[in-house]
Amino acid sequence: MTLLQRVASALRQRQRWLLVSLLLVLHLALVSGADTTIGLLCWLVNVGLFILWQPFTYAERNVDLSGLVVLTLVLGCGVAWYGWWLLIVWVVMLAALVGGRVMFIDHRPTRIFYLIAFAYLLAALLLWLVPQVVPHAALTEPSLDREFAWGILVFFLVMLLLPLSQESDRPGGGMIDLFYSLFIFLLIAVLILGSLAFMLLRQSGYLEAVLNALISIALLLLLIGWAWNTRPGFTGFDVFFSRYLLTIGLPFETWLHRLTTLAGSESEPEQFLSQALAEMLDLPWVDGGSWVAGARSGTFGRESRFRQDFSGQPLQLTLHTRHKLSPALIWHFHLLVQLANEYYIAKLRARELQQVSYLRAIHETGARLTHDVKNLLQSLSNLCYLAQTMNGQQGERLDRLLQRQLPQITQRLQQTLSKLQKPQTEAGGLLPVAVWWQLQQQRYATTPVTFVAVNLNPEALLPVALFDSVADNLLQNALLKAQVDSDVQVCVSITADAAVLRICDTGSALDPNILGDLLRAPVTSESGLGVGLYHAARQAESCGYVLRLANNVTGQVCFELRRLPPGKPAA
Repeated sequence: MTLLQRVASALRQRQRWLLVSLLLVLHLALVSGADTTIGLLCWLVNVGLFILWQPFTYAERNVDLSGLVVLTLVLGCGVAWYGWWLLIVWVVMLAALVGGRVMFIDHRPTRIFYLIAFAYLLAALLLWLVPQVVPHAALTEPSLDREFAWGILVFFLVMLLLPLSQESDRPGGGMIDLFYSLFIFLLIAVLILGSLAFMLLRQSGYLEAVLNALISIALLLLLIGWAWNTRPGFTGFDVFFSRYLLTIGLPFETWLHRLTTLAGSESEPEQFLSQALAEMLDLPWVDGGSWVAGARSGTFGRESRFRQDFSGQPLQLTLHTRHKLSPALIWHFHLLVQLANEYYIAKLRARELQQVSYLRAIHETGARLTHDVKNLLQSLSNLCYLAQTMNGQQGERLDRLLQRQLPQITQRLQQTLSKLQKPQTEAGGLLPVAVWWQLQQQRYATTPVTFVAVNLNPEALLPVALFDSVADNLLQNALLKAQVDSDVQVCVSITADAAVLRICDTGSALDPNILGDLLRAPVTSESGLGVGLYHAARQAESCGYVLRLANNVTGQVCFELRRLPPGKPAA
């Protein structure tokens, strides 16, 4: 790294020193004069310091060939046209940029620092530069060249002594309000040109002309400020300004309102996109267009002489307009196309999620009903076993058993097929508690299951699909224990209003390793898929119930299906 690069890097890391150095070199250029080589060299150095200080691009990046060509042309034009007018424009631009930074600074000393820099640039304009282009005959006041050349250095000393915030002193720490900078640029230009106009028209001296221009600008600003705001009996200029802006933005806002409304009412992505783009025909600039989104395409309106392409992913839109679009309108239309594209993508994802949810519902329903079918096969196997083992003297008993069990098995098979056709149906129909309780007693009449109930409410109803699923899963698991250990007893109890269904067995406690996932996820099972209880718990949640393990000790393993109070979520 060369010495010059090290100096530039050090200045870049200290914005205070960089700005003070920029102003000092500028001061040397002004004092040296516009017709001297020293002044020109100082201005070139000032341009280099400005490149390090400016906030628009990173000063550390390498300059490519196009940037180098542009920079060379700018410097070449500056050298060719170097003079007092060039310095005036240069200082006005610097004053506008320095003033544009003040709006974003909250640290008081830092704000004073930039205000002093702005004051120096304004003083350089009014006390040094502008008098250089004014005819000497108009300069009736005493010259302040010496005071400016030496007295103005006090500004730099104060700037060096002020404490700056760390944020504003690092590279890129100072933001610039471009609109505020443009306003300052125009205001200073009006001040300079107004002063020259007063000198020309009224044949007044320079200082008198500057004061007249300042007073005129101040009065005009006060008048605008007074007339801007609305007050009783008077409609402020801000209302007319807002109306003017709305006449430009109102068509876009209307289309945005229609877009949001259509997004809420139309679920099909292609239909939404086609209708949303067709709504663009109401915009005063649009004659028609064509669009392509994936494998879908469409047109609206008619073709015209002017066209503009807008690219998105996946939306590709070609607009036909009545006139050639300005850059501002192109930017607005690009924004509209991006919004339509985002809404379209969101609806595509919503449709995909809906399909995935449907497939998941089918999968979960199939897994749950597989367990039900297994239970039905177990019941059929028991009936076949009884039919093979009973002798002729027990034929009447077998007939009664088949007459009682086969209709129930047929009904359960029909319910299983209905669930497969409508996988998202969980609750099913309602059945009186007493009827369901009697059916369960008949279904498990030949098993070691004891049914205990209080006086059932004849008007109480229960979701039969949920209670069948829970009872089948829990009783079949308990009966598996009874096949291994004949001493295991199973007990089923229910409250009068069917708010609580309790199924207990006297077998061994469940493995503690599976308790964390029990009823929350499918559990590995040696006898099946291990998903019966999981799906039963999910089904209970959808019906306003909760299925939980109430007790888990050897000799007392109890599951409980409990109805939740209205509005209370499952724990």
